[in-house]
Formats: sequence, C-alpha cells, structure tokens
Amino acid sequence: MNATRSFWTNSDSRIPTALIALSVVPALAGTARVAQLAGGANITPENARFFAMPLPILIHIVAVIVYSVLGAFQFSPGFRTQRRGWHRAAGRILVPCGLMAAMSGLWMTQFFPWPPGDGQLLYFERLVVGSGMIASIGLGLYEIARRNFVAHGAWMMRAYALGLGAGTQVLTHLPWFIFVGGKPSEAPRAVMMGAGWLINMIVAEYLIRRMARTASSHVRRPHTLATSA
Repeated sequence: MNATRSFWTNSDSRIPTALIALSVVPALAGTARVAQLAGGANITPENARFFAMPLPILIHIVAVIVYSVLGAFQFSPGFRTQRRGWHRAAGRILVPCGLMAAMSGLWMTQFFPWPPGDGQLLYFERLVVGSGMIASIGLGLYEIARRNFVAHGAWMMRAYALGLGAGTQVLTHLPWFIFVGGKPSEAPRAVMMGAGWLINMIVAEYLIRRMARTASSHVRRPHTLATSA
C-alpha cells in the first residue's frame, strides 16, 4: 500500500500518466464506436463495415484499451521494481491483449472494405505495423524465457510504441484540421498516420538506447572500482 501511495506522489508517475493521457482520445473514440454498435446507430459509408461484422472491431477496441492503459504502468521503473509480482501478472494480461489487438487489426486491414480516405500506402503501413507488433511481442517472450530482461523490455517497448500509434496520430492530424480543414485525402492521411507510428518508434528507440547505456554503466562500475582498489 505504501509503495502504491509513494508511486502516485513521486516523479515516477509521470511516465504512465503521460502514456495514459496519450491513450485517452483513441479510447474515447473506441468506446463511442462500441456504443454505436450496441445502440444501432445510423449506418454510414464509414461504419457500414463494422455493422456488417462487429466482432473484429469489438475485440480490437477492448484489447487496445486494456493494452494501452494497463501497459503504461509497465514502463514506470519505480512501480515495476516495487511491484514485481504485479508486473508479471500484468504481463500475462498484456501479451494476449497485444496479440489480439494486432491480429484483429491485421484481419480488418485485409478483409474489411477500405473507408473513404484510405489507400494502398496506408494499407501497407498497417500490415507492417501489425506484423511488427506481433513480432516484437514474440521476441519479447523469447528474451524473457532466456532471462534477458533488458532485451525483453526493449522488445515490449517497441510493441507498445506501435500499439499506441493511434494516440500520437491524433496529434499528427491536428495541424491538418487546424490549417486545412476537412477530411484528408489518401496521401496526406497515409503520411499523418505513418508519422504517428514513426514518432513513437523513434522515441522508443531513444529510450531503449538510453536504458542500455545505463545498464552497461552499472555493469562496468563495480569492475572499475575493483580495479582501482
């Protein structure tokens, strides 16, 4: 209890707070989509494919919300250290949620008709991102089986960065809606969607390399002290 209270009162809480904040808009949009399907909203060209086959989108929305919100706490070093049992238990939930989110996204990409504004470039991006997310989770599981915790964390961070793309895409679309207005055509939409995933991956790779340097310095430091003594 004290560990949980101290977590919410120190700077370590900023990481999950920022990640959850990034997830808010996509989570609200997904919840609204579920409400539409449950309440029998008017069918439009944009939502007709969901009414025709609602199961994949329902799986995707629920999996993504759990994955993005619960997964945010996995990247808080203090909380992870103080609550190791919680970290492992949460991981057992996050892995299937991440896989369901990626696989349902790939299924919809492959079999749902494209809505207005989508095109071949965005189709290709979604295939790459979904496949990359599944591969990253698989490699993360492989590394934890080898007890390579640093590599495990790196691959899980990459998977989470791809899964959180929708949050960053809200930000990459803002300039268009502010300065241009209206719905973007295929090329601008693909660029803005791709930018969201790319930004997340750049940030993830920066953090992974910084953590690797920190871990390396901790390994070298005892050897240096022993040598100097």
